Parts: sequence; structure tokens; C-alpha cells
Amino acid sequence: MAPGPRLWGDQVAGRRPIFARGCEAGKVATQNPQQAGGQHGHAMHVGFGWLVVAGLMLGACKPLGAPVPEAPSRADLSTELIRLDSPGPPKGPEGACWARDVTPMVIETISEQVMVMPERRDAAGKIIEPASFRTDTHQRIVQDREEVWFRAPCPQDFTVEFVATLQRALKARGFFLHPVTGVMDATTTEAVRRFQVERGLDSPQLALAAARELGIVAVDWGTL
Repeated sequence: MAPGPRLWGDQVAGRRPIFARGCEAGKVATQNPQQAGGQHGHAMHVGFGWLVVAGLMLGACKPLGAPVPEAPSRADLSTELIRLDSPGPPKGPEGACWARDVTPMVIETISEQVMVMPERRDAAGKIIEPASFRTDTHQRIVQDREEVWFRAPCPQDFTVEFVATLQRALKARGFFLHPVTGVMDATTTEAVRRFQVERGLDSPQLALAAARELGIVAVDWGTL
């Protein structure tokens, strides 16, 4: 006698197959092979395969409404700047350390066309000589240099291990392209400046808020 057609899933139990999506498909798959058990040897093998697939599907399922973790936000370091009318550092939390820097002057170059001689027209109003212009260029100060203060890691924190961790964090973000040495050299401070300037602080000195975003210092809520 010729072997009959192979039976799969619900067909083994004599039912029409049930199709579902997502997590429900996994639940259906875990139920049907057991109900179909004992019919044929190959059906038990198929049922085991369904159990493996269903376990993977259910493992990937998450309940509806589960919170989705948010990506870390970029720090706005400009909000950390403090400008004083008297000599610093600012009076801050006990044990806090401060860094001082001078923001660069911002100069804008302006070019404008100045008419040297107006156009000339004949009696009929036809232009016989066009107007002539010259280009005048001048600069104006948009923002003057100013002294600013901001919270920073304390000097004793800048150990070889700390600086090496800083370099690795900057390297992972594409700002530091040199070997990790643990030395706070010019290439490292320039990488710090480029990381911070995108966040509103044009300074090679590492701000505490920038160090927190890089994940190299813990947040001390008691000194915020």
C-alpha cells in the first residue's frame, strides 16, 4: 500500500490548520502538537519542532503597553554655564569642583554693495551708462569674550584609569581617533572640545555634565 500524505500540525488531529499572527501564533503552536500526539511517529517529530519554534516566538513577545526604554538625551551644556560679576569660583555644593574658561569672541563679516556713481540716462530715458558699485566689507562683534564657570570633575579624579576611560568613551563616539594612553594630552582635550561644542560649550576642559553623558562618572544627586 502506498504511504498516505504526510500530516502537519492540526491536520494530524483531523482539523483544519489555524493561522495566527505574533504572540497568538506561538500560543496556537504550543497547543496543537500535544492535541495531535499519538497519531503518527512523524507527527510527534513535527510537534516537537513546533514547540521549539513556539518557544522562540513567545520569548520574543512583550505584553502590550510595556514601557520602551528611551535613548539617552544629549546634554545642553550651555545651561551649565555661570557668569559672575565678581571673582569666582561660584559658591556651590560642598565638595563641588569648578572649571573656568573664556568663551571665544564671535565676529561676523558683512559685505555690502555701495553705489559709487548712479546710472546715466538720455533724454528718452534710455540708460547710456549703468551705475557702478564697490564692495565694502566690515566686521562686527556678535558676542564678546566672557568668563564662564561650570561644574567639572575634581583634579584628583583625573587618574590614568579615568583618562583612559574618557578616551575610550570619546573613541566609541568618533571624537578620539588616537591610541588610548591614559594621558590628558592635546589630542584628548581637543576631542573633549569637539564633543562639548556640539552641546553648547566650546571648551577643552571636561564638564561634569559631559562626563555624565559619556557615562564615566556617576550622578551624585546630593550635590545637584
